[in-house]
Amino acid sequence: MFRVSDFGIRISNLIRMDLTSPKTIKELLAKHGAKPSKTMGQNFLVHRPTLDKIIEAANIKNTDTIIEVGPGLGTLTQELAKKAKKVIAIEKDGGMVEILKETLAGFSNVEVAQGNVLEISNFKFQISNYKVAANVPYYITSPIIRMFLEAKNQPEEIVLMIQKEVAQRICAKPGDMSILAASVQFYANAKIISKVSKECFWPKPNVDSAIIKITPKKEVPAVNPELFFKVVKAGFLHPRKQLINNLTKGLIIHREQVNSWLLENNINPLQRAETLSIQDWISLTASLDMIK
Repeated sequence: MFRVSDFGIRISNLIRMDLTSPKTIKELLAKHGAKPSKTMGQNFLVHRPTLDKIIEAANIKNTDTIIEVGPGLGTLTQELAKKAKKVIAIEKDGGMVEILKETLAGFSNVEVAQGNVLEISNFKFQISNYKVAANVPYYITSPIIRMFLEAKNQPEEIVLMIQKEVAQRICAKPGDMSILAASVQFYANAKIISKVSKECFWPKPNVDSAIIKITPKKEVPAVNPELFFKVVKAGFLHPRKQLINNLTKGLIIHREQVNSWLLENNINPLQRAETLSIQDWISLTASLDMIK
């Protein structure tokens, strides 16, 4: 991890560059011999109103420490740094890190860590009182969210730009629930702030996006998380099959016992997992001992 300002690059003009301009982005990338990586999901935000919405949703105070994942060119990073006490930007692409040394050189409160956020461990459990704000690579959305929600020191809030369909799945209600929805809603409350057209990015991705805000619950449900997710995964073993069939097979419990267990929790054994609420899953987990 290094502080960008330590490099002493004099580029005050670059700091004022409009990093939401496709023309500017292309020129900056060409200067460094770089190009957007499809494998790393690099699609740069080129819509100023959307950038402003992310900043507004993050509700940043001048005492906040912000973790940003995948800063890319530093477009969002600059805006975060203007408001936060400190920004730690984690970037996997070495080429982007070199560009960040330039675009962020005027900010003394920004540190850049090069590496895969899922593998960097020196900050995960040591930083407290922090927030997460990022336009994350879509392919690692779920692991990133889970990492922060399961961390010893959870962030106060998580504001992310993610694929629209994934955001909708995370915020789903009973009737459309999934393992992903249950995984997030066990730890936090989530809501979609705004939907974002794919036209707001360069290069243009194949899907639309959404800004989502995830706020960890002050008190996690009083059940064993490992057991909770074991029950949930069993319930979703075959999403189109009935709960009684999935739980019988997934938990290796007699069908008659599962039937009674579900009925005791006011759940129809013939329901599907997608129809259950988080509280239903918590109740099932808490009462699992009664059938053993």
